[in-house]
Amino acid sequence: MKYKLISKLALTIVLTVPPLLQAADYVIDTEKAHAFIQFRIKHLGYSWLLGRFNDFDGTFSYDEANPAASKVEVTIRTASIDSNHAERDKHLRGEEFLEVDKFPQATFVGTGFTENDDKTAVLTGNLTLHGVTRPVSLAVKHIGHGPDPWGGKRRGFEATTALKLADYNIDFDLGPAAREVELFLSVEGIEQ
Repeated sequence: MKYKLISKLALTIVLTVPPLLQAADYVIDTEKAHAFIQFRIKHLGYSWLLGRFNDFDGTFSYDEANPAASKVEVTIRTASIDSNHAERDKHLRGEEFLEVDKFPQATFVGTGFTENDDKTAVLTGNLTLHGVTRPVSLAVKHIGHGPDPWGGKRRGFEATTALKLADYNIDFDLGPAAREVELFLSVEGIEQ
């Protein structure tokens, strides 16, 4: 009798308590252009040169119950650099900058994710660019998540960081005001 009561109680708890949240896996929505990797660097200290990478892809996982378990991987095709000026882009793809024939991809692999109470976080990882792998930290902001009009689920983040060009063996002298490039990423993922 006691065994039946305990069994019924256990079954009731299992059926009525919502399942624990689990990590969701996302593919970055580059196909529909809902993700961007943009950069800016000072030009002679007088203005900003802006650009982007048009061809990249990646995945991430996010677990609301355990954000520290999040994972991120992104691959950028370096030849897709676009500064809105064909001759400059040719120069940026060449041996004085990205050497895209020798280094056709840049990759980022996340190594840690620390979330704050205000929907901001710090994402750490290893960036491989121009044949050099170095640790980087990105300031992250969670934009939102939920259903989309097509029956799927989405989650979006933005992130910023700054890179010293010399750290990646890019030594072309653009002047003292242009030794660092700022990156801005806007990422919308489609839950798989």
